[in-house]
Amino acid sequence: MSSIINVVLPVFGLILAGYVCRRTGRLGETASAELNRFVVWLALPALLFKVTATSTWEQIWQPGFVASVCAGCVLVFVVTVIYRMRQLRRLADASIDGLSAAYANTGFLGIPLCVLVLGDEGLLPAIIATLIVACLLFAVGIILVEISLQEEKHPLRAVFKVSKSLATNPLLIAPLLGGAWAASGWTLAPAATQFLSLLGMAATPCALVSLGLFLAQKQEGRRDGTVGLVAAKLVLQPLVTGFFAFRVFELPALWANSALLLSALPTGTGPFMLASFYDREAALVSRVILLTTVGSLVTISASLYLLGL
Repeated sequence: MSSIINVVLPVFGLILAGYVCRRTGRLGETASAELNRFVVWLALPALLFKVTATSTWEQIWQPGFVASVCAGCVLVFVVTVIYRMRQLRRLADASIDGLSAAYANTGFLGIPLCVLVLGDEGLLPAIIATLIVACLLFAVGIILVEISLQEEKHPLRAVFKVSKSLATNPLLIAPLLGGAWAASGWTLAPAATQFLSLLGMAATPCALVSLGLFLAQKQEGRRDGTVGLVAAKLVLQPLVTGFFAFRVFELPALWANSALLLSALPTGTGPFMLASFYDREAALVSRVILLTTVGSLVTISASLYLLGL
C-alpha cells in the first residue's frame, strides 16, 4: 500500500494543486489554456523528439505491446462510435465520444506514472503508447470528424484539410522528426540534448497542473451517456488490453505491466481540445475527464496491487 501511495499521490497532488489554484483564483481563466499550449507545443514535443531520436528501431518496435495497446483503444473506440451513431448522433459527435472512451492520458499521466513505478525503463513503453494514442487514435478521430463536417462533396478539399490538421500537430511531427533523426545515424549535440532535456522535464509537472486547472473549469451542455463512457474507459479498456498483453502475447513483465497500467489511465484532454476546436459540445467530454481522473485513482491503485508493484 505504501508503494501505491508513494506513486499515485504525487501525481494526483500536482493535479490537485492546479485545481485548487484555479478554484481559489490564484491562477486566472486563461492559465489552463496557456500552460497546456506550452506543454503541447514545446515541452512534450521536446520529450517525444529526444526519446525517439535517441532510440533504436529495435527498442521502439515491440509488436506485442503495440498490438495490445491498439486492441484496447480500437475496440473501445469502434464500439462507442457505433453505439452512439445508433442513437442518431452525428459521426463527428460519435467520434469525439469514442475518443472520450478510448483516449488514455498517456502523455500527461502515463509517462510520469510509468517512470515512478517502473523506473527509467518504463519511459519507453509510455512513449510508444503516447505515440499510438496521440498520433494514431487522435488522427483517426480527426479524419472522422472532418469527413462528418464536410457539407460540400469535395473529396480533395477534405483530404487537404485532414492532411493540414495532421501536418500541424506537434505531437505527431516531433516523434516523426525524431525517428528520422535516429534513422540518419546522427547523434545529438550536447547542447541540443541539454536543451531538449530541460524542456522535456517541464512537460510532466506543467501537464499535470494544467490538467488540474482544466478540471476546475465548468462546462455547460449535454451530459447523457457519461456513465457508459467512464465504464468503457476504466473497465473495458484495461480488461481488453490486459487480456492481450498477458494471455495472447504473454509479454515480458515490463511491457505487460506497462500496457495494463497505461490502459487504466483516465481520459486525456485530447477529445476536449478536438470538441472545442470544431465547436462541438464539450460538457460531456469535460465530465468524462473529471470522473475518469477521479475514478482512475481506484483503477491505477488496483492495477498496482494486482501487479505486485
